[in-house]
Amino acid sequence: MIDKLQSLADRYDKLSELLCDPDVTNDAKKLREYSKEQSDLQETYDAFNEYKTVMEELDAAKQMQGEKLDDEMREMVKMEIDELSRRQKELEERIHILLLPKDPNDDKNVIVEIRGAAGGDEAALFAADLYRMYTRYADTQGWRVELMDVNMNDLGGYKEVIFMINGKGAYSRLKYESGAHRVQRIPATESGGRIHTSTSTVAVLPEVEDMDIEIHDKDIRVDTFCSSGAGGQSVNTTKSAVRVTHIPTGIMATCQDGKSQNSNKEKALQVLRARISDVMRQEEEAKYAGERKSKVGTGDRSERIRTYNYPQSRVTDHRIGLTLHKLDSVMNGDMQEIISSLTLAEQADLMEKVNE
Repeated sequence: MIDKLQSLADRYDKLSELLCDPDVTNDAKKLREYSKEQSDLQETYDAFNEYKTVMEELDAAKQMQGEKLDDEMREMVKMEIDELSRRQKELEERIHILLLPKDPNDDKNVIVEIRGAAGGDEAALFAADLYRMYTRYADTQGWRVELMDVNMNDLGGYKEVIFMINGKGAYSRLKYESGAHRVQRIPATESGGRIHTSTSTVAVLPEVEDMDIEIHDKDIRVDTFCSSGAGGQSVNTTKSAVRVTHIPTGIMATCQDGKSQNSNKEKALQVLRARISDVMRQEEEAKYAGERKSKVGTGDRSERIRTYNYPQSRVTDHRIGLTLHKLDSVMNGDMQEIISSLTLAEQADLMEKVNE
């Protein structure tokens, strides 16, 4: 571990030199590339430096322990050794996690797609609740939410809603949200007071840069139409809404939230790139379907991952067996305990794989 850390520290110091080199500072691409690489190494670099300091102080304290000391000084040295040993263990655990293989998409913005599934109008209303939950969580993180497309029903529910969350680390925290979300509650449309079960699906896709997925003009068809709201009623009379179809794959993306065709086309292309990349990723993963998968998972849209039980004010994540009795606060964006638990479960799974 020490050799690997030293290698990373050497690379960090080399990047510091490169970022002062005029050939690099005058090259926007290299400057951006090296700055990002150093930023990615920063936390590990700082932890390693602290670890070295702690080990030096611990060695010095142990040497002092072997000297002739009065009782008071001996007790002080013992307390210092205990504290430094505790900090050593904490740093080692943290560094082991920092050295785990990283998802290259973790720092990216995300495109989130929520669709009402089983349950008709109630599923669409629940999809709207999920949208509000994610946007409120994004607010707590200082992230920016940009609505891209929405298809509403007459009750104000969302048959489908697509939006982007812009913020560093958005994918790392939201990637485990992909899957089927189940709600158990008495629908507003239910006169008999019976509890119904409905589902909405969530897909979280990392934003894909132009350079990662190149889409040629000859490979797409662009259709325009008037934006529409609940019940299909026309919202405006100009054809600002855009549907982009990738001809080779048949994958489509629509955007109608912007005020202009150009804005909607660019947003639709962002969604299209993310969807094409997601299909490619799933095809790649299918080749290795026989390998042991993570218990948390980030891609199976059909997997039921969580239940929101309103009568019992309970939220249960089925992948890790986590149950919280604070449904109201979760639906208001207080998701950090769930996200942290999923992250820890994934890290434990990775640690197990590394040690196999």
